[in-house]
Amino acid sequence: MLLNQQTDFSNTSRMKVGILSDTHEELDDNVRAVIEDCDIAIHAGDIGTSSVLEAMQPKTGHVIAVAGNNDKPYLWDFKDWQLVKNLPEVQELTVPGGKIAIEHGHKHDMHRPGHQNLRAAHPQARLVIYGHTHIEVIDKDDSDQYVLNPGAAGYTRNKGGPSCIVLTIDNNDWSYEVFKFSDEEAI
Repeated sequence: MLLNQQTDFSNTSRMKVGILSDTHEELDDNVRAVIEDCDIAIHAGDIGTSSVLEAMQPKTGHVIAVAGNNDKPYLWDFKDWQLVKNLPEVQELTVPGGKIAIEHGHKHDMHRPGHQNLRAAHPQARLVIYGHTHIEVIDKDDSDQYVLNPGAAGYTRNKGGPSCIVLTIDNNDWSYEVFKFSDEEAI
């Protein structure tokens, strides 16, 4: 796992990006398997422990993560303090076809982050990824700027089961696929 090492992937014409959030110390094995089939992985905060990041093994090993409102050193195990202290609150990636902005979203509204606020905070991004609400959503406005929430990839308030989203990039063409696993399927 290479945590937050590379932010420019523009020299790759095709890639799959696994997007997840809100694991709260537990990564569902079904979601982990989806991430393993991706080139890079993004975690939009409320990770809970370094073992979640270690379990995320995309093909290239690149894992990009941001801190959520529950990613505080006093909430993590002592051995993880240094890692959580160094997690950025916002991360930006350059990929074929545009920029991706990642944040947890809790600073835009504690209960329901406003998509217009997220768009305004990241006007150059083609895609804004956030977590926090545990509800998966793909929202596109008239400007073709998407706002995406992958839902919860663990077992805490996952609204019926763990979920994640895969962004497939083929040069300038982007497509999204939601993976939602029922609580009964959770491994």
